[in-house]
Amino acid sequence: MDLAKIRNIGISAHIDSGKTTLTERILFYTKRIHAIHEVKGKDGVGAKMDSMELERERGITIQSAATHCFWKGNHINIIDTPGHVDFTIEVERALRVLDGAILVLCGVAGVQSQSLTVDRQMRRYNVPRIVFINKLDRSGANPFKAKDQLREKLHLNPVFLQLPIGLEDKLEGLVDLIEMKGYYFAGPNGEDITIKEIPADMKADADKWHADMLDALSLHDDALAEAMLEEKVTPEIIRAAIRNSTIGLKIAPVMMGSAYKNKGVQLLLDGVNAYLPNPSEVENSAVDLDKNEEKVVLSSDANAPLVSLAFKLEDGRFGQLSYVRIYQGQLAKGMEITNTRTGKRHKVGRLVRMHSDDMEEIEVSDPGDIVAMFGIDCNSGDTFTDGKLNYAMSSMFVPDAVISLSIAPKDNKSQTNMSKALRRFTKEDPTFRVSSDPETNETIIQGMGELHLEVYVERMKREYNAEVVTGAPRVAYRETITRRVEFTYLHKKQTGGSGQYGKVGGFMEPYADGNYQFVDDVVGGVIPREYIPSCDKGFQSMLAKGQLIGAPVTNISITINDGAAHAVDSSDAAFQEAARGAFRESFPKAGPQILEPIMKVAVEGPSEFQGGMTGLLLQRRGIIMNTAEDDSGFSKVEAEVPLAEMFGFSTALRSATQGKAEFTMEFAKYSPVPNSIADELIKKHRAEEEKKKK
Repeated sequence: MDLAKIRNIGISAHIDSGKTTLTERILFYTKRIHAIHEVKGKDGVGAKMDSMELERERGITIQSAATHCFWKGNHINIIDTPGHVDFTIEVERALRVLDGAILVLCGVAGVQSQSLTVDRQMRRYNVPRIVFINKLDRSGANPFKAKDQLREKLHLNPVFLQLPIGLEDKLEGLVDLIEMKGYYFAGPNGEDITIKEIPADMKADADKWHADMLDALSLHDDALAEAMLEEKVTPEIIRAAIRNSTIGLKIAPVMMGSAYKNKGVQLLLDGVNAYLPNPSEVENSAVDLDKNEEKVVLSSDANAPLVSLAFKLEDGRFGQLSYVRIYQGQLAKGMEITNTRTGKRHKVGRLVRMHSDDMEEIEVSDPGDIVAMFGIDCNSGDTFTDGKLNYAMSSMFVPDAVISLSIAPKDNKSQTNMSKALRRFTKEDPTFRVSSDPETNETIIQGMGELHLEVYVERMKREYNAEVVTGAPRVAYRETITRRVEFTYLHKKQTGGSGQYGKVGGFMEPYADGNYQFVDDVVGGVIPREYIPSCDKGFQSMLAKGQLIGAPVTNISITINDGAAHAVDSSDAAFQEAARGAFRESFPKAGPQILEPIMKVAVEGPSEFQGGMTGLLLQRRGIIMNTAEDDSGFSKVEAEVPLAEMFGFSTALRSATQGKAEFTMEFAKYSPVPNSIADELIKKHRAEEEKKKK
């Protein structure tokens, strides 16, 4: 397949901006589906890309879904991603393998809290994007306000390529500022496009925005600047300038419409073809495991040795389904491939192209393609080669879990099924973690939020028939220190034969730049070199459980600069024990403190409830960061609230706003717990410890 005709794109946005509806329209216009079904439609079918029963019931996307289509000769691979912050890893892994993206904004709400997160993820992987301002048919829609927010909040350089003809219920079509024509969408599903002259009352506006577009583009494109001076600007020169500036991450072209009302989607597809990069225009790199992880730039050459990345796993009907992005070389049915993490070789039995939950068998796939393999056991993020190279693709960013739940099976049958489900979910989702409490023997699941864990518990029931009982949600507290403390500790034990002897001296202090730092300042060989790692190991073993509430210890630096050893009795174990003793003695003297996760919460609802929404957040120890009200009578309150106070917030919010407000939250930072709450937590922890002893 001609690389220039491939586009790998993701559709990302804040929850409820219309991503899945937009994908549904794209599939309809590219003739991949023959009927449109709505996300929360009355016909009970649901959107094609929401294939999971839970997604259709809740009207949200939980798993990213892949599909592909053809538009005007180009082959487009599409990944529809969730908007909810609890499933942020789905967006992260999609953007890790995509070449371009469509950032969807709601025409009424504009840039919302999750739009900021998605934008951050796009920047992390240098993904060029087209902005699509959706829902212009809704009351209060204002694309000009959304454009200002793109500049102010996301610090993008937005350039309008279109203007709406009418807004809200009067939305008729769009003005194309490149061709300077009016586009009207008719027919039952907006498939009949009529091109007319720009309405007379919009001519002056269109000229102004056309000139603004040219000015913005000419700053980044010399060919266009030259053509403007010579007054020889053509639509082709403008499109080339938009393409180069978009791929170079200099601008964010802004297109618009209403996916639900079938307006503007075909022009957006034209934009994907015209302005987003093909795989050969994006630099992808791997590390060479045989050359000390030296960076290697991959070529998009079908004849080069194979390098591909398994970025997402699913439990398919015929075994594990691994979604793979091919970076160079070809992947073919029947060929042998090597997992560079494990060194294992596998034979590719089946190769398929996905269309949500449907699949099409294929024989071979080329660079830049996104396909799926069956029955190959691997983890999310594994690199596969044909054995000629020992490369690994750089790993993706995985955020820390902020909430945990204890779960227990109701009966023996559920025990087996629960274990199967947990094994699968942890393999599929790097943000979902399972551990066992060694003292209580409880199984603990950790995740990104209440909804995240709720969905997995529900999936255990439905997909694995595992009935489980859940404990109260637990917050992922941390412990740290607030001042520097010096220590000297001698571990000396004499038994029959050789004893144990190790002495360490130094200091512990707060460390702002990371979780833990060990500094070796020992001079003169007072501690032999071979025992320095033992000291580090001993200190690290104390970080898992702090002395206040048994939470992990973080933001701490330990320096050793003195000590002593014995010619016979010193050993690895003796110095580990000395480090542990030094930690136990010094930690209480270093002003220990409990930290709690603080969430960035955004509540949106009618302005009449603004007081109630603000009050609810303040009751929960929230600090109000920002409040805004728009012309459509909607208010937005942004606050930082401790996660411990957010349990049950959705019920309280519904009651206070007659069910008219909604909220999103994501992890912001760790902050010290107020003294009164810290005392309660310590008291509760001690009571639990006493209970365990009995």
